Amino acid sequence: MSTRSPKLQLFAEFANVAKALGHEHRLALIEILGQGERSVEDAAKAVGLPIANASQHLHRLQRAGLVVARKAGKHVFYGLSEADAVIPLVRMLQRVAERNVAEIERVLAGYFRQRDGLEPVGREELLARSRKGEVTVLDVRPAGEYARGHLPGALNIPVRELGKRLAELPPGQDIVAYCRGPYCVMSFEAVAALRPRGFNIRRFEDGYPEWAAAGYPVESAPRG
Repeated sequence: MSTRSPKLQLFAEFANVAKALGHEHRLALIEILGQGERSVEDAAKAVGLPIANASQHLHRLQRAGLVVARKAGKHVFYGLSEADAVIPLVRMLQRVAERNVAEIERVLAGYFRQRDGLEPVGREELLARSRKGEVTVLDVRPAGEYARGHLPGALNIPVRELGKRLAELPPGQDIVAYCRGPYCVMSFEAVAALRPRGFNIRRFEDGYPEWAAAGYPVESAPRG
């Protein structure tokens, strides 16, 4: 019979979950799956990985209980096991690292704040102002992610299409842009593209996954 402490047995299992999170590509895959269920092929393409590598990372996340899988025909689809638990877990990891790792501050200052140094908009402020019609909520993710789920009333203009679709933005109204998460570069690029053109635009402090995981209202596009 094992004489190992039951507490240490539990800590070992907790450590396995932490180890599963301990890779940049697995964190990127969690961010992608936070937008909605994806096939292995789609997830691999979204994070820029070979399919075989993405599959290995997804298997590791599945073994840790962070994602679930289902098979449909020849394809395997993955989704977060419990988005309302996994997303806050990753966000807390990010916040602790922000406060204590000097290299993170260097990256934030060198790329992100060069594109937007203004304070982002919080959840409660965005919810209140959007319900009053005071802001245009701008979703700059790809159309497929928008269709899976988005903030109520959000206008979807993928960031690469902004320059061609400026006329769709209501003139004179405040804009709040969001994308996949707090470090998703698309919302920063949207600010960098629109603010010099005279638009009063700020970023949402999080992304769609954090908003949905916190229980805020969401919408999805009707299926054809």
